[in-house]
Amino acid sequence: MDGFLTLKNRDEMYHFLEDLCTISELEAMSQRFEVAGMLRKEKTYQDIAKATGASTATISRVNRALTYGDDGYDTVLNRLEK
Repeated sequence: MDGFLTLKNRDEMYHFLEDLCTISELEAMSQRFEVAGMLRKEKTYQDIAKATGASTATISRVNRALTYGDDGYDTVLNRLEK
């Protein structure tokens, strides 16, 4: 995990993730992050599924992380809003 903290900019993060993850994994992470943002805006599961293509199981998993998780999504979403 400390490897992530050594990255200095968006390009370095992009290249690292491209090497580390498959395209499917990157797409899944992006989708979950988009779902998290929409859940915070109180969008319905139906609206989120339609907009993102995420399954209701994925939406539910992200919602559970937002409600009972370690605030990882909230930390990043809050920082992006500033």
